[in-house]
Amino acid sequence: MRRDSIFYKLFQQSPSLLFALLTNPPANADEYIFDSVAVKEAKFEIDGVFLPPQTENPGVVYFCEVQFQKDERLYERVFAESYLYFYRNRDRFSNLQIVIIYPSRSLEQTDISPYQSQINSPQVHRIYLDELGDIRSLPVWVGLMVLTTLEENRATAEARNLLTRSQQEVPPAENRAIIELITTIMVYKFEGKSQREVEQMLGITLKETQVYREIKEEGREEGRKAEACQLIMRQLTRRVGELPQPVRSQVESLSLEKLENLGEALLDFTSMADLDAWLAALNP
Repeated sequence: MRRDSIFYKLFQQSPSLLFALLTNPPANADEYIFDSVAVKEAKFEIDGVFLPPQTENPGVVYFCEVQFQKDERLYERVFAESYLYFYRNRDRFSNLQIVIIYPSRSLEQTDISPYQSQINSPQVHRIYLDELGDIRSLPVWVGLMVLTTLEENRATAEARNLLTRSQQEVPPAENRAIIELITTIMVYKFEGKSQREVEQMLGITLKETQVYREIKEEGREEGRKAEACQLIMRQLTRRVGELPQPVRSQVESLSLEKLENLGEALLDFTSMADLDAWLAALNP
């Protein structure tokens, strides 16, 4: 189960979620943008980077690593990638913070002696999900993180509880995203079960939780396409930055089916080059 991709989808939906895990989050946590960046040189790929708002220049950059399997070179990689990126972008940032999320302490790197000073510094935060407390007492978004760590015999009851709480505690727009993420987690967790069985477990219909269910409702084709395009534009801006006008025009000219395909593909984009390559592949 690729839990890291689920976490990065969580962060994409709610960038401030990372800071809900920290004792001393930045005052402007709600303004942070979640992104993935490529560090040129040794071709490092940093999946979780929280960039400060452009109005705060220089600001504090946060690096996040989600680690659900043992990696005896984790700290070597995380520190190397983070500090290299910070070095290459020093003028943009005044400081850096590193957050590493584990399901439990048992998966932490065994030999940490070379990095003891960094690990114990106030700039490095190690989060152990099984030590955050009862899932039912945690905020819904944090509860989703803990849900990924639960055994199958507990997961169903806690997933249903999160579904109920999300309807009561979060705005409708966020509730739709939470339903989508809960079903994704459960489908991954219960790979041997059919769609109908997972639906019965959760008490919902999975087809009702699709990301694009709003734009597939009955209505005029143009209206559906306009809504899809608006959604895709927002997601692309968050992933790769402001789009040049020629690129915007090219995206706007796509059919509804291709817009939906782009909506799936953009989750893996890390730069404008990825979008350019995807568009170029439409007309080889």
